Amino acid sequence: MFIFDAHLDLSMNALEWNRDLTRGIAEIRAREAGRTDLRDRGNGTVCLPELRRGNIGLVVATQIGRHVKLKNPLPGWHSPAQAWAQTQGQLAWYRAMEEQGEMIQIRTRAEMERHLARWGRQPDGTFATVADAERLPVGYILSLEGADSMVTLRHVERSYAQGLRALGPAHYGPGTYAQGTDATGGLGAAGRELLREMERLGIILDATHLCDDSFREALDHFSGRVWASHSNCRALVPHNRQFADEQIKELIARDAVIGGALDAWMMVPGWIRFQTRPEETGVSLNHLVDHLDHICQLAGNVRHVGIGTDLDGGFGREQSPLDVDTIADLQKLPGLFLARGYAEADIAAILHGNFLRFLREALPA
Repeated sequence: MFIFDAHLDLSMNALEWNRDLTRGIAEIRAREAGRTDLRDRGNGTVCLPELRRGNIGLVVATQIGRHVKLKNPLPGWHSPAQAWAQTQGQLAWYRAMEEQGEMIQIRTRAEMERHLARWGRQPDGTFATVADAERLPVGYILSLEGADSMVTLRHVERSYAQGLRALGPAHYGPGTYAQGTDATGGLGAAGRELLREMERLGIILDATHLCDDSFREALDHFSGRVWASHSNCRALVPHNRQFADEQIKELIARDAVIGGALDAWMMVPGWIRFQTRPEETGVSLNHLVDHLDHICQLAGNVRHVGIGTDLDGGFGREQSPLDVDTIADLQKLPGLFLARGYAEADIAAILHGNFLRFLREALPA
């Protein structure tokens, strides 16, 4: 089944992890054997060949560049200009992938429809199997995770011209425009100005990573389209990184789509980051189905859930479900949903249809 992944940090892996994502996963892992500079060395799960093998033909691909002020212990750049330059380097990598025919940027509805047709989309909305999918470019919609790299609001318009179509104002900790995971506090004047500019341009607000205070203020001050690219449920895994049921209901009321994430500490309770191992918890793709099913029960339908794996988002197999060796293993999901009693049409909606419907409404013509 065709799959849409709403959150992959591809350029970060290419430039900061130094992974040639055009190569096979075995080669990428082999080149990292014995290295300890990053804890997930040799454990990567994502590359372009594996995306194609898994029939994951369209993704939301990120830029990310955090600006950290004095006394902020998180890793990041010491000025917004440095953070901006980092995102521009990431954009240059995406452009290089386009020049090689490996990827293609999607900016408009028309571009998306043409790309989906390449990947076998039929007039009735179903997808036919494409025999030579390994030769197809992977489509990507550009998103910015954390707005710290926006030196001024003029940079938002510049980014939109570069193809930016979604933006999450915060990542981890305190930010310039909003407060993120493990932080507290609202947007403030700068954040509200950012939202107004996003609304003017038609940029999607990604509510992922907003702390509770900033989440509340953002939804109160933004009337454009909202999604949550990679988030799970606080009712199942208590932590401020997850959405509480009331927040999920607010997102449902805004006709948002929430992409379920595969970072193991977000999937099962009691996980201690950098210590717990997948085999100690039995974490599997069924836990992702638990989170998505919880949202479906709150909504009374399947309209508001999708997939936003965040695979290789600073972690690898050491912090992924046991039944995920590579991202191509997402093709196990249809069977898991079928076993829960989900109809095939509903499974198609979860794996691609809901986010595609959202984008048909949110992207410019």
